[in-house]
Amino acid sequence: MRALLTLCLLLMVTPLAAAPVGPARVIDGDTLEIGETRVRLHGIDAPEIGQPCRDGGEVRDCGRWAAEALRARVEGRVLRCEARDRDRYGRVVARCEAGGEDVAAALVRAGLAFAYRRYSTDYVDAEARARAAGRGLHRVRIARPEDHRRAARTPERAQGCAIKGNVARDGERIYHLPGQQFYARTRISERHGERWFCSEAEARAAGWRRARR
Repeated sequence: MRALLTLCLLLMVTPLAAAPVGPARVIDGDTLEIGETRVRLHGIDAPEIGQPCRDGGEVRDCGRWAAEALRARVEGRVLRCEARDRDRYGRVVARCEAGGEDVAAALVRAGLAFAYRRYSTDYVDAEARARAAGRGLHRVRIARPEDHRRAARTPERAQGCAIKGNVARDGERIYHLPGQQFYARTRISERHGERWFCSEAEARAAGWRRARR
C-alpha cells in the first residue's frame, strides 16, 4: 500500500523545466522570453506596463521605463538562467545572469524594480540602498506593483484613481498617496465607507486629510 501511494505521488509531481540559455525578448520589467519559454525574474517585482507614477508635476509610464531598463541590460546578450520555481501562470521563475551579472540585482540596485518580499528577501538590502540614494523609482511617487495590481481590480482604480481614502479606528478620514509610508498596508473597504480618489483636491473636498507619512 505504501509503495502504491509513493508511486501515485511521484506521478503527480510535475518536474520543474530547466530555464533555457540564449538571447531574450523583454515582455515587461521583470518578465522575458528565451526561445519558447517565458521567464519571470526571481525575487523582484517591477511596475506593470501602463502603471503610472508621478515625477514632480509629470505623470509618466513607469512600467515602460522599467521594461526599457531591462531591455537595455539584456538585449543582444546571452542569458544564463537557473530555474527556481514555476508560477501560477506557467512561467519559469529563475535567477538570470548576463555576462556574469545578476540581472534582477542590477535592476534593483538601479532603483528600477522592487524586492518582491512575498517570495524572497534576496534583494531587500539592494532596494534599501537604492531608496536611500533616491535612484530610479525611489525618486518618483509610485505604488508598489502588487498594490497596483490589487487596486486595478476595482472600477475606480481601473480609471487611474490611486489615492486610498481610509477611515481610521477613531473615525478620522485620512487619504494615502502612492509612495507614502503606510500606502502599501492600507486596505480599502467600501462597505466601511472607504474609497478611492483620483486627486488630492477630490479627497480634501470629500472631507479626507492627507496622511502625515
